[in-house]
Amino acid sequence: MSKLLSAAQAAQLIPDNATIATGGFIGIGFAEAIATAIEQRFLSSQQPRQVALVYAAGQGDAQTRGLNHFAHEGMVRKVIGGHWGLAPGLGKLATDNKIEAYNLPQGVICHLFRDIAAGKPGTLTKVGLHTFVDPRQEGGKINNRTLADQVELLTLHGEDYLFYKAFPIDIALLRGTTADADGNISMEREALPLDALAIAQATHNSGGKVIVQVERTTHQHQLTPDRVRIPGILVDHIVVADSQDHPQTFAEPFNPAYCGDVIAPLEQQSQPLSARKIIGRRALMELRKGAVVNLGIGMPEMVSAVAAEEKMLNDFTLTVEPGGIGGQPASGLSFGAVSNAAAVIDQPAQFDFYDGGGLDQAFLGLAESCPEGHVNVSRFSDKLAGAGGFINITQNTQDLYFLGTFTSGSQQLEIHNGELNVIRNGSVKKFLKQVQQITFNGQYAIEQGQKVTFITERAVFILTSEGLKLTEIAPGVDLKKDILDQMDFRPLIDNNLTPMDPRLFKEGPMNLQHNGSHPAGHMRKVWAQLIQGLNEQRANLEDCIAS
Repeated sequence: MSKLLSAAQAAQLIPDNATIATGGFIGIGFAEAIATAIEQRFLSSQQPRQVALVYAAGQGDAQTRGLNHFAHEGMVRKVIGGHWGLAPGLGKLATDNKIEAYNLPQGVICHLFRDIAAGKPGTLTKVGLHTFVDPRQEGGKINNRTLADQVELLTLHGEDYLFYKAFPIDIALLRGTTADADGNISMEREALPLDALAIAQATHNSGGKVIVQVERTTHQHQLTPDRVRIPGILVDHIVVADSQDHPQTFAEPFNPAYCGDVIAPLEQQSQPLSARKIIGRRALMELRKGAVVNLGIGMPEMVSAVAAEEKMLNDFTLTVEPGGIGGQPASGLSFGAVSNAAAVIDQPAQFDFYDGGGLDQAFLGLAESCPEGHVNVSRFSDKLAGAGGFINITQNTQDLYFLGTFTSGSQQLEIHNGELNVIRNGSVKKFLKQVQQITFNGQYAIEQGQKVTFITERAVFILTSEGLKLTEIAPGVDLKKDILDQMDFRPLIDNNLTPMDPRLFKEGPMNLQHNGSHPAGHMRKVWAQLIQGLNEQRANLEDCIAS
């Protein structure tokens, strides 16, 4: 096979100042063996130097793998990335002003690969308007060293758009399962195809080199031609990796359910009662039967676990942004993979679906919010997380839910007999007068007619044109001490403030598939008593404020 190289030989092909595009989602589809060899070459010879990295999804384990191999001063001069939190070494170079650095939406970057391949000048979209990506705010720039404008504001037919500029790509680092003698790449054991085809086409059409890591070779594929995900005409070099450098995900060497080799039983292990489970349960109550849904990473992963526990996974279709549709999404370092998926499509195609409004509901994380309903999940002082697909999803889904604990840090809760007692709050407040960065613009969402709900373990808010409104609090929680005193602003309070469903705070299944999301008749008396108590709390609080 004339295209076959060792990882060390492939690393020698990377010139100084090259622009390198990498495929991957956490650990799925990432060319770990090649990245390791490039790092080893740099540490021994200080080459390649001053490369530029561009990637759509976060790639790494937040420690040493993935894009962390490039986190060396002098090795990288510029990074354009969708998510930074899984490569903290790169993030530190950015926040220390050592490199040029941009954070752009994940879906925009994978669409930009397609537009580079097609010879277009860039990607035109509304995604990113009125967020930190908008040039009227930060233009996606991470530090003071980053001066060039990667994003422009354009007006067409009286409407605002953002234009993300194209650029040539010199090197593509991709991954597949099997390469034949002509370099045709199949992905039968990969969890996701991701944006590999778009990156390969963009690099080839830029005059660059496409290097693909695989786990095996064959003289001729035994699969049908439609199973080839990267045609050999696009592939310059192939690297066969050792198994330890080619795990299906960074958490699992190989799970046959992720690539459709087997139908695995649904994981229905009961989750311990905790703040995370309360939030997941309350979010599950919002899921509409038949809805097409996106679940974000982190806290929203609990929605899938609770849905399985309640035997409700078949009531709706879960999707994840790298391409999985249906089935049961994985969690942790396997997030992005899906057991028993109904379909797995390319990542750019998934974002076509998302950007066009295909989702019915989306459940995302909550790190910071403010009176206007803005949300920050991307930047916290010198800690750089990045937006990932958050901006694409939140700007184009009609029905949004932000999930998170009420405070950050080590909070202590007591959950007993349908009530929640706050023993100790976390050290960091989440509801602030102003967020550090606008990843989601609440006022723009109101203008677009989106429905926005915030779900925590002790309170539920909705976003109105006047700001955040408190609509539910947990039974046992003190309105002033446990909620209002833990916020830097006073929210609106619904005149019909009601308690959260007591079933959220009890062991055992809630039996939502039988009873629906609202309590049955035997709970109405309990609710009436709880509402009376809340109204008394509210009256006492208003008397205190008036005096």
